[in-house]
Amino acid sequence: MSDNELGLFLRLRREAVTPAEVGLPAGARRRTPGLRRSELATLAGVSVEYLTRLEQGRDRRPSTQVLSALADALRLTSGERVHLHRLSKGADASFSCTGGTEPNRDVRPTVRALLDRLEPAPAVLLNRLSEILAYTDGYRRLVGPLGALDGSRPNLARYVFTDPRARTAYPDWDRVADEQVAILKQGPGRTDVHVGALMDELIVSCGAEFVGRLETLPGLPTSSGLMRLVHPETGELRLAYETLDLPTDDDQRLVVHLPADDAAAAALDRLTGRRPGALRAV
Repeated sequence: MSDNELGLFLRLRREAVTPAEVGLPAGARRRTPGLRRSELATLAGVSVEYLTRLEQGRDRRPSTQVLSALADALRLTSGERVHLHRLSKGADASFSCTGGTEPNRDVRPTVRALLDRLEPAPAVLLNRLSEILAYTDGYRRLVGPLGALDGSRPNLARYVFTDPRARTAYPDWDRVADEQVAILKQGPGRTDVHVGALMDELIVSCGAEFVGRLETLPGLPTSSGLMRLVHPETGELRLAYETLDLPTDDDQRLVVHLPADDAAAAALDRLTGRRPGALRAV
């Protein structure tokens, strides 16, 4: 994992913004993807030298005014702005917002009741290590045959990177792997001793495929989107997913999957043994 997450994020966001998005001409000899450092520095009202120090990790304590100016210039979303400020505050590796606490593996009764109400939708509760804590019967029928629930303490990140079956289950494996790394890097990342231990395990067992993502991806997972999953009984399914974060003290997230088309809706109905139309496509 990069020890300069703030600089990595600034560089990646700079390279993702096109000159046209900020009213600048593209130019005929542009070799840099996105904005040049000089262009971002001008837009944010800082010097090129200072922006270079930030991206290279030689200065990790920008003021809130500078962060806000950079966020404006980079057209960051609200979530990206929060992430930027967290990276600045967390630049001191000795600080962790989790305080070394164990990952929460207790599921509150009301959360279990909520999962019951979500049937027959495939829904799963995970903690910050991506350990699978609880799930609906619909989720069991969906991913159980794929091996994702094997073991006494199944872990989605470990399954994606270390179980060969995951490559078949996820046709877009690279994108799914990117997402799992972004989830682990979110928030405290390696400064959390438990997340760091899991990262070290995956570094040893997976090598470059995991390390490369640690060094190049920001900790910004997507909270919703579409995914493809291949089930041995129904074939390929297109699923929409939505991630709901529980209160901070829970330190858990609920991921709900819904069919993204009529074919997936019919397939999920067959898997769960429910009446046709129990899950409508979104």
